[in-house]
Amino acid sequence: MIPSSSGGSGVPHRLLNLESGNLSSSSSTSSPPPGNHHRQPTVEEDGDGRDSPSTRSQSHSVPLSESGDRINRITFKRRQRGSSSRYSLFSVGTPSAATTPSLLPPEPAYSPYSSGTNLDQLHHPEPGQKDLTQSALDPWSSEGPGRRVYDDLTAIDWIFEYTKERIRTRALLRRGGVLGHIVQLWDSSQVWIVLIGTGLAAGLLAAGIDIVTNWLGDLKHGYCNSHFYLSREFCCLGLEPSDKCINWIPWSQALGVTGSKAGSYIIEYLFYITFSIVFAAIASLLVTKYAMYARHSGIPEIKTVLGGFVIRRFMGTWTLIIKSLGLCLAVASGLWLGKEGPLVHVACCCANLLMKLFYALRKNEARKREVLSAASAAGISVAFGSPIGGVLFSLEQLSYYFPDKTMWQSFVCAMVAAVTLQLMNPFRTGKLVLYQVKYTRGWHGFEMVPFAILGVLGGLYGAFFIKLNMKIAGWRKESRFKKYPVAEVVTVAVVTAIINFPITFMKPQSSELVANLFQECSPKTDDFLNLCSHGKAAGPILLLLLSSLLVMLLASATFGLQIPAGIILPSMAIGALYGRAMGMVVQAWQRNHPRSWIFTSCDPDIECVTPGVFAIIGAASALGGVTRMTVSIVVIMFELTGALTYVLPIMIAVMISKWVGDAFGKRGIYESWIQFKEYPFLDNRDDPVPDIPVREVMTRIEDLVVITETGHTIDSLEGILASQPYKGFPVVSDTRQAGLVGYISRSELRFALDQARTRGASGDTECLFTAPRSVIEGDYLDLRPWMDQTPITLSPKSSLMLVANLFQKLGLRYVLFATHGLLQGVLTKKDVYFVLNAEEGAAGVAGRLSGIGEGREGRRLLGGDLESEAEEGDDEVGLLGEESDGL
Repeated sequence: MIPSSSGGSGVPHRLLNLESGNLSSSSSTSSPPPGNHHRQPTVEEDGDGRDSPSTRSQSHSVPLSESGDRINRITFKRRQRGSSSRYSLFSVGTPSAATTPSLLPPEPAYSPYSSGTNLDQLHHPEPGQKDLTQSALDPWSSEGPGRRVYDDLTAIDWIFEYTKERIRTRALLRRGGVLGHIVQLWDSSQVWIVLIGTGLAAGLLAAGIDIVTNWLGDLKHGYCNSHFYLSREFCCLGLEPSDKCINWIPWSQALGVTGSKAGSYIIEYLFYITFSIVFAAIASLLVTKYAMYARHSGIPEIKTVLGGFVIRRFMGTWTLIIKSLGLCLAVASGLWLGKEGPLVHVACCCANLLMKLFYALRKNEARKREVLSAASAAGISVAFGSPIGGVLFSLEQLSYYFPDKTMWQSFVCAMVAAVTLQLMNPFRTGKLVLYQVKYTRGWHGFEMVPFAILGVLGGLYGAFFIKLNMKIAGWRKESRFKKYPVAEVVTVAVVTAIINFPITFMKPQSSELVANLFQECSPKTDDFLNLCSHGKAAGPILLLLLSSLLVMLLASATFGLQIPAGIILPSMAIGALYGRAMGMVVQAWQRNHPRSWIFTSCDPDIECVTPGVFAIIGAASALGGVTRMTVSIVVIMFELTGALTYVLPIMIAVMISKWVGDAFGKRGIYESWIQFKEYPFLDNRDDPVPDIPVREVMTRIEDLVVITETGHTIDSLEGILASQPYKGFPVVSDTRQAGLVGYISRSELRFALDQARTRGASGDTECLFTAPRSVIEGDYLDLRPWMDQTPITLSPKSSLMLVANLFQKLGLRYVLFATHGLLQGVLTKKDVYFVLNAEEGAAGVAGRLSGIGEGREGRRLLGGDLESEAEEGDDEVGLLGEESDGL
């Protein structure tokens, strides 16, 4: 309780200094000497949710005079330069000794990387001497942003992060002299060091993954006699495709089974299946035992993280190691998956680890996400050899917030990654990727019709694949295989290997298959797939179509297993298969009827139709149908072919593919997985929002658990945290009027109480969320630095469209609704997510109009950004299970 007393009552009072652990106490009758003041230490948030040593010794007290008025109010505004503030040539912003008050020690130099002055450095007077630190200090009398602590699977406060960065930058710019300019130059160069280092690391890792993957993939067929660690390509380097490579030993020859073709076939078949099983099983074991976040492609999680969600250990060291090793094994196993999407995750892991070296980057969650947006471009750059396409992929598919400076940073990072991969030259062909091709012939007007048909097929494929993959994922979530992820991977690997080996177009690695489907037939072409023969084309065409159907079914079952797996390259392979088949049909038609009026534009002496062009347009249409991207796909395909001639047909096919795919559903494969895992990701899309007042969906005041600004102790607040599952609590003046004071999240409240306990505070220590109106007897804990005193507040009469736009554009975590300052309700990011993603029908409408009070699958979202508790071991919903080893 707060006793009522006058300012000069002389009642002793003490403020529990949470950061330093000191209890500053004295009689309130003493008055400070004129001019005696201390600098208020700033408070900065620890980006990883833990308090660092530099922040544990900070004070949040503001001195009061005897009358209770604040004295020596501090501000983060620029100081007016007066005649008394003299700076030397090497000044770092500290006044000279002549201007320092004599009763205070010299003021320490400001560092933009520290959280402020330690209380131990403040002046401690002799007994009887007047002191400033004896009274409670109001930390919110300044413009400081306060403090945030982010737990795992929570959203960041974008406004707070950028406010903190502006304050840090403003303080940094105040530093004058040569040293000040050096410090500013070093601060601005840190992000470029991280981006260049990320580009170098991504290029080196991509080259290493390519080399190891090719070696492991060829190991299923044989080994190099001269050097066991070489792939077939490097073992036979320098030989023509028609020459026999004596150094490469197939497994049938190694076992001495060479006299019988059937025996050799069986031996090679068995070795192929065995190695496929071993590689897939090891990859799954690594993921399930050491780094669960290394599974899948990682792009849905990256989109969610860039949207402001916190996933711990998702981009950590173990995730990077296991993702790289598992990716080599998974691709080499022959499963229908790709490494392009996972390479984006690898690049972001590299950036995240490099940012840990620099305080200014690792302590600001908003700046982290800007750097990660740029790093993701490097992943696509090394995956496709397409730096410009990587920048556009990050802009179109991944990034939630993409300012102009991030585009320039993405360009630099992607360029460095591509240059590094070019210098490594992993294929010894000068190509950045294996399926990079050059075409010497153009296209004709009559081909526009089959190009458009390929666009329609791409849209149909994308819609069918997404629905089938989601059905399989839903079945997997409920089946017994969920408890045996390695067994499931082995089962799919066995089925895939049995199907792949006998079929010509499915036996090679997916990148090698796409490279051969893209190629232009010429006398120098290594046509081991028999695609350039002038004989009957019916057999190869039917086999191409059958292969595309089988690959689609296998890829839909593979994407979602507990292994690193991407969907970009399998989709390109599927599109290239049916695209090449379409090209061969048109080519056969033109060869059989060369004088038809349709082919009058063809020159008589050269080949008119190029099936490889149809393959690359089919790949673009399939990729557009499954991801719903447009511009970035066109640029990636243009950089793969290097010919501006084919941009127009690629654009037409991708446009039609997106239109057809959107007719069956607006979400691409990544957005579908975000919805399946129920990540609270609000995309900046223009989907229709229900035209209803927000009071119809908000959590009303009568359903909320609120905290009053006074009358609580540490024990009572810990009791609220123990009994209530909500992720935050509105703070009100009292329970009758409910005057809105602020909002405190569960993370900050839990952190503050834990720190108070470790500093020796008792359970009956009074906790305040407002400035004391009178002198308090005994100790008390000021929780204002951990409370949001300026939350976004709207009227309950506001439209849901306005509120949804605020959540999407500003990245808010919650919005409070008040009328004349009285709290009426709360709407959180997850509430808006479930409203916008509610299924159509009576159940969805009822859920919208009930304030989302009813839980989904046992969940309750009644107040304060509740992060639901998943069942024990449930790793599919929000990655909340015990297997979530995760950032």
